[in-house]
Amino acid sequence: MPMPSSPLLSSQPIPAHTLAATPIAFVQAIVHAYDRRGISPDNALAQAQIAPAALLDSASRITAWQMERISGLAMQELDDEALGWFSRRLPWGSYGMLARASLTAPTLGVALKRWCRHHSLIADDIALRLSVTGDTAQLAITELHGLGDLREFCLVSVLRNVLGVACWLIDSRIPLLGAQFPFSPPAHREAYSVLFSGPTAFDTGPAAIRFDARYLTLALRRDERALQHMLQRALPLTVLPYRRDRLLVQRVRQALHQHLAQAHNADTLAALLNVSPRTLHRQLKEEGASLQALKDEVRRARALELLLRTHRPIKQVAQAAGFQNEKSFIRAFSGWTGQSPAQFRRGGQALDSSD
Repeated sequence: MPMPSSPLLSSQPIPAHTLAATPIAFVQAIVHAYDRRGISPDNALAQAQIAPAALLDSASRITAWQMERISGLAMQELDDEALGWFSRRLPWGSYGMLARASLTAPTLGVALKRWCRHHSLIADDIALRLSVTGDTAQLAITELHGLGDLREFCLVSVLRNVLGVACWLIDSRIPLLGAQFPFSPPAHREAYSVLFSGPTAFDTGPAAIRFDARYLTLALRRDERALQHMLQRALPLTVLPYRRDRLLVQRVRQALHQHLAQAHNADTLAALLNVSPRTLHRQLKEEGASLQALKDEVRRARALELLLRTHRPIKQVAQAAGFQNEKSFIRAFSGWTGQSPAQFRRGGQALDSSD
């Protein structure tokens, strides 16, 4: 289910017949923003096909298309990409400017730190902070001024915006370990399980999302041309529904390095990673990788290191590189290098005879 967000978080338009799942509370918040400015929301509501009566029923839900439509129209009519969250408007293009400032960062971690710093320059009602504790990254919001009736709308949307930007920058899904909010569970609390993967806690501050810190080390995959293309089709305001997970390839490599002898098949490796074998193969394929290629990469690196740096017998090298027997290792090694392990070792120099 999409959330209202900045124009830069776009995806393919969602058909009008999409399941109605977005709480009417977020539309009520947009109408409130119109009221503050003394502007009628009637045009936006009509174009989004939202009946005025629906605003009076807290149990009402609207479709993704309707939420995208009214959010986009409101941002233009109010000239405020924040939709009334802050004490001063964020004119059209504000979030695009933040994205451009983060685009040249070498890693996602640097990009998000830039985003947090620059966000304070355009909106001083809140402060964003990225922190890392152990293997967990947290992006939290400090409320510097009262957000009033739009508090929930603001905190949820800002976190969704940052998450969407992060996914777009690295072209990867970022599954959340959890989210938390400093207000009581709303009547539409069930929507949070869709808005934020992982468990959501209420009455816990500050507003924050948590995810695996290893995503922060991933390089950005976008450039100015990609940004321009994205901004041109930015009105559908749903965070991109990424399926690929770039971190999975790194997790597979790490698991193979640590458990090369045990992770000899997809079932064993999938269990180590807490995913199903089918999910493992699908996500690797989406990332342009394969389990066999990654196994060969790790095995080859381990074998080369042992052959060059130790005097272990070929049979022991084969076992350490994750092969069931010496013959299969020799056959694979010859395919990688065009030489047998013994020929390769004779051409190099064993550097460490202590192993």
